Parts: sequence; structure tokens; C-alpha cells
Amino acid sequence: MSSAIRFDRPGAPGVLRLVPVDDLEPGPAEVLIAVEAAGVNNADLLERRGHYPVPPGAPAGLGLECAGTIAAVGREVTLWKPGDRVCALLTGGGYAERVVVPSVQVMPAPDGLTMIEAASFPEVACTVYSNLAMIAGLTSGQSVLIHGAGGGIGAFATQWAAAIGARVIATAGSDNKVEAALAMGVSEAINYRTDDFVTTTLNATSGRGVDAILDIVGAPYLERNLRSLAADGHLIIIGGSMTPVTFDLWEIASRRASVTATMLRGRPKAQKAAIVAGVTRDVIPLIEAGKIKPIIDTVFPLAQASRAHELLETGRTVGKVILETG
Repeated sequence: MSSAIRFDRPGAPGVLRLVPVDDLEPGPAEVLIAVEAAGVNNADLLERRGHYPVPPGAPAGLGLECAGTIAAVGREVTLWKPGDRVCALLTGGGYAERVVVPSVQVMPAPDGLTMIEAASFPEVACTVYSNLAMIAGLTSGQSVLIHGAGGGIGAFATQWAAAIGARVIATAGSDNKVEAALAMGVSEAINYRTDDFVTTTLNATSGRGVDAILDIVGAPYLERNLRSLAADGHLIIIGGSMTPVTFDLWEIASRRASVTATMLRGRPKAQKAAIVAGVTRDVIPLIEAGKIKPIIDTVFPLAQASRAHELLETGRTVGKVILETG
């Protein structure tokens, strides 16, 4: 038997409990990971509240990323072996001492990182890379507006975009988070509670707008995001409010702009495999070179998952909240 975090009904953080669970065995194309650390993400908060539909076939329990050591491999797995230090993009179940995951969603833990640090990046790296690199095609010399630079995704996106040579403009919800964003390499950091990000973005780009926007706010920002886009720009919405909203199609057509809304968790395994391969090839070397640094706000023992959720819900964190099993 091992232990994992479970909850019997949606609710406040207090519904989370550490309980014994049955031992897991990897399928033919899967690996079993002895989890040492797991990342906590906003999607976990939504799922705990009952507001995030779980994809069919997802493992039981919360947790979309982890790091640890491979304990066993399925008979078809050739790339990994027991004892390998890895991190993984999960469809669920990461808040646990053991987790089973398709081998194509596993990456080597970056050299020089602790397991706590390695657990901070699989979900955010895959989210950022799949959207800004694979969809928007962001490259050196282009510009990008990143909303929520103080959060896990925003902090990673800011560093990754700066590392590839893009000009980064970012929003954050406090002066403390603005200072943190500036330290990550942004050229303009905007406190969205006191300043208009459209005006600042257009001023910073001499009225042109940005080539890409990574948005975690959704419907309330749609019209303002469109006004912040350059010609042929790409707006990517990855979270926030999905309530119906009206907007002026001319704002899109006149810019030849594209708008994409994506979710990572429910993507087919083949798409996740391609994303993980891209992150392994293009992003891990940047982490190992120190161009992208893990930004950890707080680490909690696995049994204190409820406290981790309470902290993340305050909105005061900068970077990731991590659970450790040791």
C-alpha cells in the first residue's frame, strides 16, 4: 500500500485527505514513478471545487505534474528503466507516493535541479511550449504579452520567452509581483490593478501591438487583448472565465489576427507525446543552462495538500507551490 491525496466531495481545501491506496502496476507502455514531489496548479483548485471536468480515463486524484524515480516499466517501454530520475506531465494522480503515466509523457529531470525544482515545470513548460512555440510560433525578435507573470505559468512563460530572445511585456496583480517579473527579464511589467495594460502595451510597442498574447483571464480580457495585438498577431486563451462574450470581428479581421483557446489536460496522448518531445528537445537545455530558473514559492508535505491549496487561493504566491512526499 502507498498513500495519496483524495477527496470524497467537492468543497473547500479541507476536503483533501491523505489516505492509503492500492499499489499500482504500469501497463505495457507505461512507467511507475516513485513520486518525490508534485506541482500544485490552479486546475487542481478548480477540480477540487467540482468546476473542472476530468477527462475520461484519467487516473484518480489531483496532480498534473510530478518528479521522482522510475520504480518499474511496462514490457513495451525501452527508453526508460528503473532508477531513472524523471519528471512527467500527468493527466491526474500526482498528489501521491506512486503514479502510473504513459512513457511518452515522461522527461528526464534536468541536470542540476532538485526533485522539488524538477516538479515545478512539466505542466507549465508543456503549456507554454505547446501554445507559444507550437501554435503562435513565437521566435526571437518578436514581442509577447503574458498575463499573470507572478503565477506558475506566467513566471515560466516570461522566462522562456526572454530566453529565446522575444521581447516580453507582462501583467501582474501587485507591485511585489511586478518587481518579480522585472527580475525575470520582462521589458515592461504592468500592475493591472492600477494601470491599463492596453495603453502600456501599445506605448511600449510604438502603437504596433504584440505578436502574441498568452491569456489566463478569458472573457473579461478578450476585447482589450484584441486591441493589444499587432497585425498577424495570435491571442491564445488558456484559462479564466469562459462565459459567453460579444466582440467586434473587425478587431480580428483588420489585424489578420488569430484567436485560439486550448486546454492541455484533455489532449490526445499523441499530442501530449509531441509536446513532451518538444519540451525535452528545446526547453530542458535552457533550464540546464540556467536561462530558465525554477521559481518556488512554498513547499508543503504531501499530507498538507489542503494548506497548499489555501495558499494558492490567496493569489499572493510568486512561482509554484510544491508538495513533497519525503
